[in-house]
Amino acid sequence: MLAGARDSEAATAVATLCGVALLAPVALVTGDVSDAALPFAAASAVLHVGYLALLARAYQGGEVSVVYPVSRGTAPVLVLAFGALFLSEGASTGAVIGVIAVSAGIFLVGARREISTYEAKLDKPPRQDLLFGFAIALTIAAYTLVDAEGVDHAQAPAYLFLLLAPSSVVYAAALALRGRQLRAELRPRAFLTGAFIVGAYGSVLAALRLADAAPVAAVRESSVVIAAFFAAVFLHEKVDARRLGGAACVVAGVAAIAYS
Repeated sequence: MLAGARDSEAATAVATLCGVALLAPVALVTGDVSDAALPFAAASAVLHVGYLALLARAYQGGEVSVVYPVSRGTAPVLVLAFGALFLSEGASTGAVIGVIAVSAGIFLVGARREISTYEAKLDKPPRQDLLFGFAIALTIAAYTLVDAEGVDHAQAPAYLFLLLAPSSVVYAAALALRGRQLRAELRPRAFLTGAFIVGAYGSVLAALRLADAAPVAAVRESSVVIAAFFAAVFLHEKVDARRLGGAACVVAGVAAIAYS
């Protein structure tokens, strides 16, 4: 839905604000937040602003075919490593294999055909794009691990409101100061998109209350396969052998995590 917008950045900002507005009454009704959750929510809000800023900057002249698979594919592996180091989260052999398989599949699905042009020219992907992709992956891993701890001290809707309300306002304000026209994206579709955005990460937070961060982060990224399928059906993007192989890797990885 965001890919079809005239200005995807402005549409993202407006949709997120609409999602926060829809979330507010739910957060109020289910509002069970202890003081211990507040530092985690504040840190996550800062990290989410950084994530959005890095993403916007990376896509300004950068190669999506490099930035996207590097960021989404590397993040689950970083969550697995950092979770083991800093949160003492254990992982079975099956879970480790599953996380790695999901990450490999994401690289294959996310890497569009343009990536092959680098090989044809015997050239390497721009170092800046690789660095942005890795920086975004670090940010994703960081807020995932922060939220894994923070959501233990609050109900998922209330915690999500605490981190998403300030970060969405800051992001929208930054775009407005740069002269972006946000009002043009304020339409019924924005509320539906916002509901999906809030529902998606709300589900992640609910899952983090039930399982370790690494498996949740890996299964979350299976959305890349779903997005590729939707892109093929609705945006008429080509599905090649690389994407089909990547999808199979993701499915196998999710199955390994589920049965580990």
